[in-house]
Amino acid sequence: MYKKHLGFALNLIALGLFFPGILLTMFSFNMEMAAQISSSTLTSSLINKELSIVATVRELWEDQRLLVAAMIFAFSVCIPLLKTILLCFAYVTSSFQIEKRIVDFVGAIGKWSMADVFVIAIFLAIMSTNHAETNNLEQLSIFGFNIALDLSTQTLSAAGEGFYYFTAYCVLSLIGTQLTSSAINRGIAT
Repeated sequence: MYKKHLGFALNLIALGLFFPGILLTMFSFNMEMAAQISSSTLTSSLINKELSIVATVRELWEDQRLLVAAMIFAFSVCIPLLKTILLCFAYVTSSFQIEKRIVDFVGAIGKWSMADVFVIAIFLAIMSTNHAETNNLEQLSIFGFNIALDLSTQTLSAAGEGFYYFTAYCVLSLIGTQLTSSAINRGIAT
């Protein structure tokens, strides 16, 4: 019986981690370009973004990438919320049969909610460009003058707070759901 209560408690804690996970910065991305002519340097920031899951969905939606926006929203926001709401309802219901059906259904859609782990993997793949640098040294000859032009770019990315909250949500939710499912499938009624 303690597994069911512990599973419920872990799912509530996971829910508390979920909202910062989708609202806080998941990753930051910065790309700078520098041009050095002789001894003078000109730098410019080409991209400077901090994106959360919600901000990413909004940006994809505004860019008319509707399918990707809808998939990220469904798998990273809707399914996790639905799963948590159903588990809370299963916990407070007095009918063991309804509780078992709900937990079995959550187990079935839980496989789909693994897509939120896939979303994290995509963010990590994007971040794998960390510290990627390019450097091109060109010699220009204009009106008999030789000018050395050094063009370089630097890409920096980092995980934000949202990444850690969302990852903690995923892990606690999976453990909590597994404990609840285990308790229900053993036939432990409240």
